[in-house]
Amino acid sequence: MSNEFEQNLEKAGNYLQRFQSTVTGHFIGGEFTAGNGKTFSNTTPVDQSTLGEVAEGSVDDVDAACEAAEAAFANWRDMPGAERKKLLNHFADKIVERAEEIALVESMDCGQAIRFMKAAAVRGAANFRFFADKAPEAGDGQALLQAEHTNYTLRYPIGPVGIITPWNTPFMLATWKIAPALAAGCTIVHKPAELTPLSAYLLAEIAKDAGIPDGVWNTVNGFGEVSGKRLTEHPAIKAVALVGESATGSHIMRQGAETLKRMHFELGGKNPVIVFDDADFDRALDAVVFMIYSLNGQRCTSSSRLLIQSGIRERFVAALEERVRKLRVGHPLDPQTEVGPLVHSGHFNKVMSYMDIARQDGATVAVGGQRRDDLGAGNYVAPTLFTNADNNMRVAREEIFGPVLTAISFDTEEQAVAIANDTDYGLSAYIWTENSGRAMRLARQVEAGMLWINSENNRNLPSPFGGVKMSGIGRDGGDYSFDFYMETKNVCVAHGTHKVPVLGR
Repeated sequence: MSNEFEQNLEKAGNYLQRFQSTVTGHFIGGEFTAGNGKTFSNTTPVDQSTLGEVAEGSVDDVDAACEAAEAAFANWRDMPGAERKKLLNHFADKIVERAEEIALVESMDCGQAIRFMKAAAVRGAANFRFFADKAPEAGDGQALLQAEHTNYTLRYPIGPVGIITPWNTPFMLATWKIAPALAAGCTIVHKPAELTPLSAYLLAEIAKDAGIPDGVWNTVNGFGEVSGKRLTEHPAIKAVALVGESATGSHIMRQGAETLKRMHFELGGKNPVIVFDDADFDRALDAVVFMIYSLNGQRCTSSSRLLIQSGIRERFVAALEERVRKLRVGHPLDPQTEVGPLVHSGHFNKVMSYMDIARQDGATVAVGGQRRDDLGAGNYVAPTLFTNADNNMRVAREEIFGPVLTAISFDTEEQAVAIANDTDYGLSAYIWTENSGRAMRLARQVEAGMLWINSENNRNLPSPFGGVKMSGIGRDGGDYSFDFYMETKNVCVAHGTHKVPVLGR
């Protein structure tokens, strides 16, 4: 055990002690509360031990949070954008101050390797800074000149919004959703995933410490069937932003229908990475390994289907097998760990079920396919590679959401496009080729909301982020976020020169 690993364990133990000794509560109207006293246990995927009890949100808790957000909305909406900018940048400073705590707590709560979580807090702060700086211009619109009229548009915040975030990278994704909502002038009710509630509590503490006005930021823990359902039905909530499973998006759309809520969904994916014979072999190999095995494969944009052209298939798959075997699986606080434990035993069992499904459907389990029993009681899966697969197999069609890659061979560009598009999903895709014409053709033909050419997932905050088909509705990023969290009003001003129609004179 390295010194850094030992230090991480000691620091994490100190940070987690308070969660283990008290109930992790809600944050409503500027106050922390345990609600009705009903709790549920939060366990770490490292060894199934408890990280403490968490307040289980009730309908009354959600109602109180929504009412607090509604009461605070007018003052937050009317605060000048320059003041919101200053507050949100101050919030980002507070994130940086607690970056180590956030990373260590997050790793133990969700199982992600500390090598990735170290950057999560910094990225979360960057999300806030980016949208904070845009707050003064959030309401800006367009001027549209006609001969006898001038039209101009302006934007104003839609109202209190519900933010529902997932368990895979909970801290970063919470900041990615909440920052633009607050910058736009909306108040929020945040419902974090019940499996990973701790970083949401830290965010609420930071909101209090940073001086975010009471009621602007509210957090309610609990389960989707109760707190999530009530949040998406509450009439005070004007819009819901969800990152989660496609099935959850369908439920929420039904639940919000009666109140005609605006919906923004970032949902599942079965994303292809297409590697052509002419690709830069080593860079493509690095990207393929990184984009499925980093973050434990629990990433919505992970490239879980490798489409490999037949001319380099044997060489590429052989090199891939060697790399997958060498991946370091272990405790998430070990700086050497590349793949940590899956978030929860239920999800672990789901991922493990695909090992048998692959064999039943005729695929080859080339690497992995088993639990890492040598690592104790945690949810450790050996990084897995399925080969000799085709796109009709369940491992090629269903979102596994773990460190599992399915390799499929193709011969021609047309076959690659057909296989890539033969899915219910359409979140992201990755193309590796040195042929610029082919890259431009595929950019048009592949059905995905986002496409990277000769690159892994590289995030650009002003660019649109979102999917098509069953992968989502709407876009995040830059002005696209404000389009969701704000209403657009058109104002038409006459120049006093046009002829007004006359009736009944």
